[in-house]
Amino acid sequence: MNTTYDVKFAQIQQRSNGGTPTYVARWRVAGKEKSKSFRTKGLANAFMSDLRQAAKTGEEFDVATGLPVSMLAPESLGPSFLEFAQAYVLRRWHSSAARTRETDAYALLSLIPALVSDAPRRPAAEDLREVLRIHALLPEKRRDELTTAQAAALGWLERASLPLSDLCEARILRMALDAISVTFAGVPAGANTVRRKRAVLHHLLEHAVEQKVFGSNPLDAIKWTPPKAVMVVDPRTVVNPAQASQLLDAIPRVGRRRGPRLKALFACIYYAALRPEEAADLRLRNCTLPESGWGLIVLERARPQATKRWTNSGETHESRSLKHRADKETREIPIPPVLVAMLREHVAEFGTAKDGRIFQTRTGGTYSSSAHSYVWQEARKLALNPAQVASSLAARPYDLRHAAVSLWLNAGVPAPEVAKRAGHSVDVLLRVYAKCMDGQQEQINSKINDALDP
Repeated sequence: MNTTYDVKFAQIQQRSNGGTPTYVARWRVAGKEKSKSFRTKGLANAFMSDLRQAAKTGEEFDVATGLPVSMLAPESLGPSFLEFAQAYVLRRWHSSAARTRETDAYALLSLIPALVSDAPRRPAAEDLREVLRIHALLPEKRRDELTTAQAAALGWLERASLPLSDLCEARILRMALDAISVTFAGVPAGANTVRRKRAVLHHLLEHAVEQKVFGSNPLDAIKWTPPKAVMVVDPRTVVNPAQASQLLDAIPRVGRRRGPRLKALFACIYYAALRPEEAADLRLRNCTLPESGWGLIVLERARPQATKRWTNSGETHESRSLKHRADKETREIPIPPVLVAMLREHVAEFGTAKDGRIFQTRTGGTYSSSAHSYVWQEARKLALNPAQVASSLAARPYDLRHAAVSLWLNAGVPAPEVAKRAGHSVDVLLRVYAKCMDGQQEQINSKINDALDP
């Protein structure tokens, strides 16, 4: 729908049609003349009064019909973008992980406040995002009670939200793409963030295509190049075995409780290439820990962290199926003797949680990602020299996983076996770790030389 504030009113004209007078209301919208006939002058005056009142209060007029948006029949507009976004979130709620729900909502916090009309008395951007976050984008039973100011902000959004059908216009879609290209502070957003938000917008519009709002996804017709995202592991972040050992030895020296309880968890990330959320849900029953030799981990579940409002349980950590795997699918990872020994020592000293989890806080909970990060950064200061601490070397706990996979590949383990242990597909593995496979260039050059040698 194309709307405007450019409205001008003319006088009511009386016309005679076969002796019966009619009264014609006349006005112009965006320079286009509009008119409507009435049987009595009173009806024509009342209609014009409604139009003038709508213009006086700052309401938009539809260029096609010439009417204020409030006077259009609801079925002619279809759902607003806000209404469709709410239905989209709720439709996906039961089939989505908590982090997916959070990702969807985060994208919509940028899109919904941007796809609105220029209505008067717009609330502050942070107030609009807050009412979406705590109320409008949640199932009814999870919604917070709104204050008077928050209810007013939501009411403004409901009135100002553009019709979903407007997203067939390139101008509106570019407004949406501009909105996801910046942070809430107005600075350029990271490439991965922009790509994730665009993916949410594209998927939402695919649902609109299914419901016959559009014949095809209008976003596909927009010539827009997303920012380039780094898709490969930076080899400068990857530690060698000696550095990894130094870092793991430093972890128990951080704090009185956290460090000692987290050493074996970080060791699982390095020696078994577990994701942090996989290590967090590792149970003793998942582990074969012989007194000597190699052991085995059979992963069943992961325990990712999300904001409480997006989880099923209302807790920050929630056990769920492995990433990119079916609900009861498992992953087997043989583990070296050094990790077997660490896990045996950890269980002997700290026991397990009531549900069998190997890694737990002193009260039986799950350590947060911020706790992991704090311990890791302190360990880096203890194990690395100042130049290394200032660099990107092992900047995050996740970089231990990158180091593990890189080590396996460079040791000559076949890519399919590495992918199987790490929980990757082979093509993703080779693409992501392409820069971390040392020694390949010399071997390839040697083969070329042999082929060139007459």
